[in-house]
Amino acid sequence: QVHLVESGGGLVQAGGSLRLSCAASGSIFSINVGWYRQAPGKQREWVATFTKSGNTNYADSVKGRFTISRDSAKNTVYLQMNSLKPEDTAVYYCTAYNGIQSWGQGTQVTVSS
Repeated sequence: QVHLVESGGGLVQAGGSLRLSCAASGSIFSINVGWYRQAPGKQREWVATFTKSGNTNYADSVKGRFTISRDSAKNTVYLQMNSLKPEDTAVYYCTAYNGIQSWGQGTQVTVSS
């Protein structure tokens, strides 16, 4: 199991940007990594994935605004979030899958209108 620690959340105005980071305890080069989010009173939803083959996939709600990237040398996954909207407010979770699904503790993102 991979230990994941997210950082970079905070309060931002609508239209602003944030970059989330997810530091992994082991190599992320050959595993799938991604981000999910959970808004108050809602189910956790998938946001983006960076596959072990180097492909990226995004939920329709964030496509064109969010970018997932990976620095394998630093074992870190990033989520660049631009043009933020109030509906992006949620706790964002990093995840990794190498046969076992691992989750970080989450980082709060709040977008004010």
